[in-house]
Amino acid sequence: MAEFILEIGTEEMPARFVPKLAAELKETFAKLLDEAMVENGGVATYATPRRITAHVATIADTQRQEEETVTGPPTRIAYDEEGNLTKAGAGFAKTQGVDEADLFKMDTGKGEYLAARKVVGGGKTFEILPEICLKAISVLSFPKKMRWGNYDYAFGRPLRWLLALLDADVVEFSIENMTAGRTTRGHRVMGHGPHTVNSTADYFSIIENDCNVVIDPEVRKQTIVEEGNRLAKELGGEIVWTNGLLEEVANLVEFPMPIIGDIDDLYLELPREVLLTSMQSHQKSFGVQGPDGKLMPHFLTTLNLEPTDVALVKKGWERVLKARLEDARFFWEADTKVKFQTWLDKLENVVFLGPLGSVGDKARRIEILCGKLAEKLGESKSILPGEIEKYAEAGRLSKADLVSEMVIEFDSLQGKMGGIYAERAGKSEIVSRGIYEQYLPAGPETPVPSSLSGALVSMADKVDTMAGCFGLGKKPTGANDPYALRRCALGIARIIMEHELDIDLKVFIKAAQDAYSKDIKWKVEQDESFVNLLDFFGQRLRAYFTGMGFDTRAVDAALSADFNDIRTLKVRLEALSDFTKEEDFEQAVLTFKRAANIIRKQGDEAGQELSGAYSPELFEGDAEAAFGTKLEEMAPRFDDLWESNDFAGLMGLLRELRPTVDAFFDNVMVMCDDVDVRLNRLNLLKALVDKLGRLADFNALQV
Repeated sequence: MAEFILEIGTEEMPARFVPKLAAELKETFAKLLDEAMVENGGVATYATPRRITAHVATIADTQRQEEETVTGPPTRIAYDEEGNLTKAGAGFAKTQGVDEADLFKMDTGKGEYLAARKVVGGGKTFEILPEICLKAISVLSFPKKMRWGNYDYAFGRPLRWLLALLDADVVEFSIENMTAGRTTRGHRVMGHGPHTVNSTADYFSIIENDCNVVIDPEVRKQTIVEEGNRLAKELGGEIVWTNGLLEEVANLVEFPMPIIGDIDDLYLELPREVLLTSMQSHQKSFGVQGPDGKLMPHFLTTLNLEPTDVALVKKGWERVLKARLEDARFFWEADTKVKFQTWLDKLENVVFLGPLGSVGDKARRIEILCGKLAEKLGESKSILPGEIEKYAEAGRLSKADLVSEMVIEFDSLQGKMGGIYAERAGKSEIVSRGIYEQYLPAGPETPVPSSLSGALVSMADKVDTMAGCFGLGKKPTGANDPYALRRCALGIARIIMEHELDIDLKVFIKAAQDAYSKDIKWKVEQDESFVNLLDFFGQRLRAYFTGMGFDTRAVDAALSADFNDIRTLKVRLEALSDFTKEEDFEQAVLTFKRAANIIRKQGDEAGQELSGAYSPELFEGDAEAAFGTKLEEMAPRFDDLWESNDFAGLMGLLRELRPTVDAFFDNVMVMCDDVDVRLNRLNLLKALVDKLGRLADFNALQV
């Protein structure tokens, strides 16, 4: 076994590229080695802004050998009438590199064909690796590629060196004017090089000691966190860590050197959100907070070298951040002098989306929807009659901060600043929290609003955008979703489920459509748009629940029954999913599917109107009477369990009911000659199917 190293040296990559490149190179290189039948102990990859490295600690010296059978032309073509090989047969032997005497006939099931057995593999890994390296590098993906000089080769950033070693031997391959060798480059300031690597055994020590590069991104993150925590502890505080920013900072540097900087106390008068945004977004720095959770006049930044004069560098960072904070303080002071009505008036001149009017129009629609939602939820969420107008006010003021000085400069603070300004203006907590949390959830991994008002404003905002876009024919197609409508639908669903909101989805969508002005010229009729929107919600719910690991059949069955009440959908799906794992599941499905199929074929398809109302006086025989009696006894229990959302109990009722249904099918002829008796039996089954259909579409549970 040998050891292999591939290093791709580049000009500085954007931080967002770095972890993706390492993951992609790992997957690609492992796949290529497997396809080439080269045994190995696994591929590890490392990346910094200036290099991507693949390391195979143990790799076989030669390919694995395998015998495979290859078929050629049909024997009627491979041999002539005298039994001699034709040109087609001889050509097959030559192509496969086998003697003609080793050819044989093989029956493939589609006829008799000429075949040969040959041994593949066995080549030297050293000779195979150049092609693997070239392919692995060429398939790395980037949002955009660039060319440099007069070369045609495109990559994320210009290539500067290539190193490829199998133990002490150079694996030679070329890309444009660069040929892989044994030379690497180090940190631009602290170990530039070039540095010669005599063998793979020396690589990591040279990278660490001579190049002064921390090649492992996890070690870089650990260094930043440990040193940052130590420095903050000396100040009696702690770092306000943000995982996304930590990942970014670790991939901006090759030699992490955290230092603490100071800010003037006067800037602590700014809201926490403003301070942290100024530090994080613009300076890639972290805030420092005290034991009381309040920010301290310090920040943590990470250098990419060990400076000779730390104080001078520290002063430079402080000067740059001060300029940002000074801007923020100016915007804060300017905004606090403005009344909300001034901003609302400005919204009338801000276009929302083409024919859909201004952002001011959108805010009024959100106001209407928030009021209706609050009124509908009422007692179920302890909303007092006098509070409904506060929820509506949160909707009306939700977009005001879009024209504030602070949000124009720091757009990531939209909503948050509105909430802060509302609180400062003396608005109620319902109003301020509703505005502050309106953009949550921002994605599948972010939390939903914690407050009820935030939940309602967020839902109203999202459904308004969806209703408008679908009415204009702007629904997502393929991967194209410029208005984030998939995220809107998923956000609404998550809010309903996590806040347990008793909301009728159809009524909610219709209210969003009705909130729009009658003067808008829609490209899609509202009835058609409504159907499209409802179907879109179903698709997103299906993707959401299958992504959570639920069985696809159970998801389809639950959604096909109904998803108008999203609040209870997950609980119903969980009960159905558990039901699919029971031993008697398949037989139960067949029983209930049989009932549904009879109703569909003999009722709907035959044009026979069935109401589900039946008469016990028309029952004939014990099996039919027992089925009717059991169904009658079960009805109030079914309704009670449904009202209490006890779907596991409802599945238990189905198990309890099934023996009488089986006995009915075994002993009763549904389609008998007597018209009244036949119709009564069909209605008996219709009553059963109507109840089952509320739980699941059993036809979707294929077994």
